[in-house]
Amino acid sequence: MLRLYDYLPSGNGYKVRLLLTQLAIPFERIDLDILKGETRTAEFLQKNPNGRIPVLQLDSGGFLAESDAILYYLAEGTPFVPSDRLDRARVLQWMFFEQYNHEPNIATVRFWMHSEMTDERRAMLAGKRKNGYAALDVMERHLAGRRFFVGESYSIADIALYAYTHVADEGGFDLGTYPVIREWLERVRAQPKHIPITQG
Repeated sequence: MLRLYDYLPSGNGYKVRLLLTQLAIPFERIDLDILKGETRTAEFLQKNPNGRIPVLQLDSGGFLAESDAILYYLAEGTPFVPSDRLDRARVLQWMFFEQYNHEPNIATVRFWMHSEMTDERRAMLAGKRKNGYAALDVMERHLAGRRFFVGESYSIADIALYAYTHVADEGGFDLGTYPVIREWLERVRAQPKHIPITQG
């Protein structure tokens, strides 16, 4: 059985939990408290030298890190990855956007709001919020007239972007001026076997 090293509040961990559930793949979840340094132990660093969750332990005993890489590994050959070559590249395009433009701002601010707000973080907050809203602006424009991020089908690009967008308010981001994003969030929630971020 697959084993997922995870932290329940993490959107990156949630992506993997959501896809595993929607693919009906059984897995064992092992919770690690990142606030207590449980991903920085010598034992965990052998699994992922970067010391971050999620990490997926494969049936072979090997380990795969980075949430979007795990999504792609699990989804390959399923309807969650398009069969068309260009559409597959577009899925990756949006997943790269999520990790470079979206997650470092929206997810980071959410984390800060629920942990220690240091002077250094407070000084960076306005810039993070500005960049987070810029990412939401890109998403709102792209989704206008579309049901999902790539083609007409729900894919791992949607899962990747949904994870932290649907809890953006927990970082103080107001989605009130993003009606297209809000409609898309409802479409994602309506997908079969959807689970909330709080479900292990």
